[in-house]
Amino acid sequence: MNYAEFQEKIKKDKLDSVYLFWGQEEYLMNMTMDKLKERYIEDSFEAINYIRIDGKISGFQDLVDACETLPFMSDKKIILLNDIYEFMDNLLDREEERFYKYMDELGDFICLILMDNTLSISRNKKTYRYFNKRGRVVDFSKLIGKELKGWIEDILKKHDKMMNYSTINYFIQRSSYSSKDADRDLFDLENEILKIIDHSKNREISKDDIDKVLIRAIDTNIFKLLDAINIGSAEDALRNFNYMYMSKEPILKILYMINRQFRLILEYKLYRDKGYGGKKVQDKLQIKNYEFGKIKTQAGRFSIDRLEEIMKELLNIDIQLKTTTTDERLLIEMLLVKICNK
Repeated sequence: MNYAEFQEKIKKDKLDSVYLFWGQEEYLMNMTMDKLKERYIEDSFEAINYIRIDGKISGFQDLVDACETLPFMSDKKIILLNDIYEFMDNLLDREEERFYKYMDELGDFICLILMDNTLSISRNKKTYRYFNKRGRVVDFSKLIGKELKGWIEDILKKHDKMMNYSTINYFIQRSSYSSKDADRDLFDLENEILKIIDHSKNREISKDDIDKVLIRAIDTNIFKLLDAINIGSAEDALRNFNYMYMSKEPILKILYMINRQFRLILEYKLYRDKGYGGKKVQDKLQIKNYEFGKIKTQAGRFSIDRLEEIMKELLNIDIQLKTTTTDERLLIEMLLVKICNK
């Protein structure tokens, strides 16, 4: 089921005892948790009837202890277990079987939410299959179509603003939210909308308002540029760079993004050499799944020595851009050719 169907269950008071919240839209997860609390938890009893468990450091018995006490002056007790992937990964073999058995035995006074907002639990994992078979997975994927437009309109209404149908479509396209190559979520989209609202002087927001405020997402083009560098294609690298340049992306911003990506690739390789697992490395780098997947792939094409050389070359270009009058576009083009040819 999706988040809207789950919210209907809240309204009709037809909740089961446990659900797996799964998907990348943490914004919607938080909103749905607020709806749950509004429906069942009085502010004065929140400390008793709403329990949060950190899945990274908690064990099976911690979960049992939270679920065993009855709610106070309420029909439901809500328990939120964050980082369910980490929690399941830390369970002993005998505890894992006890966990699934315990999920089947939970009382109807409990509403246990197991949250995975990083898609760490894949669809073929036992945990996902267990809850999906019972109709207990709530999907928080990216919004599309009418749902996305309705969400945008709701934010605009709260601020006494509006966009016509065509302008909403234009905003969605410019935001890159719907692009599979851009790791953007509703938090990013809300921030962009609020910036446009602050800028717009009229009640109806125009495409011109959007163009003046909304910075075209650079992430997608940076990834394409890095892919070209990784395979040694100077022609593709130059084409992607010049596309960004002609789109009026600031040179220093482009250089910063290139530098950031190579720094992340270098850090990834250094952490892996120290024996860190993939999930631990991602936590250390503090990046989302899509970007981590890209970096993981790109890391296999560079040695640590080569990455250190590239970082020195990037530093040199940064100094030249800030201290000389050399053509900035030419400097970046020469850098890209140099990196690709090696």
